[in-house]
Amino acid sequence: MHSLSLRVFTDFNAAAARCSPSRGGYGVSSFGEFNGKGCRILACASERNGNGGGRSRSSSSSPSTTANSFLSRSQTYALLKQQMEVAAKSEDYEEAARIRDSLNLFEEEEPVLRLRRRIKEAVAEERFEDAAKYRDELQEVAPLSLLKCTSDATTLGIRVQVRSVYIESRSQPSKGHYFFAYRIRITNNSERSVQLLRRHWIVTDANGKTDNVWGMGVIGEQPVILPQTSFEYSSACPLSTPNGRMEGDFEMKHIDRVGSQSFNVSIAPFSLSILGDDNDTF
Repeated sequence: MHSLSLRVFTDFNAAAARCSPSRGGYGVSSFGEFNGKGCRILACASERNGNGGGRSRSSSSSPSTTANSFLSRSQTYALLKQQMEVAAKSEDYEEAARIRDSLNLFEEEEPVLRLRRRIKEAVAEERFEDAAKYRDELQEVAPLSLLKCTSDATTLGIRVQVRSVYIESRSQPSKGHYFFAYRIRITNNSERSVQLLRRHWIVTDANGKTDNVWGMGVIGEQPVILPQTSFEYSSACPLSTPNGRMEGDFEMKHIDRVGSQSFNVSIAPFSLSILGDDNDTF
């Protein structure tokens, strides 16, 4: 079912994170305890917007109208996913099949998905003018839809990669509760060892409400990351809307010299959304 098929996001309950060249651990941040072992989820997602019925909004539509329609369609989609799971668990397979067909139709008519497909096809066929036109349309109907569920940024040789996912089993769309998890890989490509001291997150929901979150270290640790090694962890963030975004920075310092000043390492913006794209990895 397109890239929106259910997946299993494992290892969220793994042991404490370790710093090594090849692997890391997983945990939770101050956003709240996360014990999502074995959770079924949707694929990670780009920011989604739309106006319903598979048609682009007219030029007379205001940004607020488009945003409201986008929220409404996102909430409807999340509810359908939840209802299909409930029907399947209760062995009402006829109802589950009916909802599945509704979801398939939704995906076919969703403006964001349709324009993404057209962009991909145009690029593959080297119709770059058409691709640019579709991209402009996508920017018009869904201004934030070009933001991916992954991000990648390097500061002073410290690379931070992120991937987010929607945790369907921990969400309650009917109550406006949406639960997202994200996985972070920090790779030290410099020649000096660093220690992660503090984190700062900027979380923005689909209504434009922004929260700043500060904390010591990550998952209760202030890890030291040696040159050419990586540290990985997973955490989670609840949201009151089915779409949003996160960005921020880590405060770090070099530990090979006494009195070294700390510096900030950028975490590039990434999407929190229920709608999937084709990019499942870092």
